[in-house]
This record gives sequence, structure tokens and C-alpha cells, in this order.
Amino acid sequence: MTDTSKSYADALFSLALETNTVFETLIALKAMRDGIYATEGALDLLASPSIPKDERCAVLEKAFGDVQPEHVMSFVGVLVQHGYIRELNDCVEAYTALHDEHSRLSTAYVTSAVELTKGEMAELTEKLSRKFNRTIHLECAVDPSLLGGLVVQVDGKVIDGSLKHKLHEIKEVMNR
Repeated sequence: MTDTSKSYADALFSLALETNTVFETLIALKAMRDGIYATEGALDLLASPSIPKDERCAVLEKAFGDVQPEHVMSFVGVLVQHGYIRELNDCVEAYTALHDEHSRLSTAYVTSAVELTKGEMAELTEKLSRKFNRTIHLECAVDPSLLGGLVVQVDGKVIDGSLKHKLHEIKEVMNR
């Protein structure tokens, strides 16, 4: 992620805060990004210096003119006009991070030896929410090499409660 994409995302986030549309802006921004990236050749067309800026913006307006809030359309238009449309995905990621921090949302990446049940996921979500004082969203994966237990990563912190890790710790103590 570049400083440019972070700066643009900061500016959009400030506007969204002022207009009380932080979540709506996130949804619209992701929808525009997904639409542009899903349409073959759209990103290349919007980034092409051989096509006049006003024509590229007109294409964008025709495709997404009804996007609400309106400042999202303007934001993407500014990226096109200044030659930064290829940084749209990075801008979305930076804006999402600002949104999540503002809303006190975190994603917990959970790797377990076996698939967790819905009850186990609900209990883990509740415990992590209390521990981190945030709303937690789980992203679960299975890795049988853990042997048992699980590894949780939240906001750069790792909680390794896997059997594999505990066996490694025992081995380290025995080798001393």
C-alpha cells in the first residue's frame, strides 16, 4: 500500500465522518471497485493516458452515476483524473482499515486442527471480543498439522494454543 493510497483514503474517510456516512461509503466504494475489476478492460480504459480524462470520467459516470453517497463517485473520478485509478484497491483496503478501527472491528484469523462447530465459533468470538474490547469477525481455516487446539491472530497479536506448539515448548524445556 502506498502513501498516496493512504492519503486518498484518509481524505475520503474524513469526508465520510463529516457527512456521517462512514459505513455507506465503505459499501459503495467496495461496490465500485468490484464493478471496475469485474469488467474486463475497465481498469485499463480508466487508466489509459491516450484517452482524454473527461472521456474516461464520462464512462465512469455512465457506469456508476447513481452510486450513493455521491462523494464516492467523485472520489473515484479524482483517482481517474490524477492517474491513480490503479491504486483503487489499495485505497479501498486503507479505507476499510480506517472504518474497522473507527467501528472497533477486528478480524480474528483462526487456524484449528479440526473444523470448529458453530457453538465453538460463537464462544470463541465472545471470548475474543471481551479480551480485545472489540467486535470480532472470525476467519477460520483448518490445519491438521496443529494436532489439536488452535492458533488465533488478531490485530498483529498471536495466541498459539495448538498442541503442536505445546509439544515444541516441552521439547525446548527437555533440551535445556
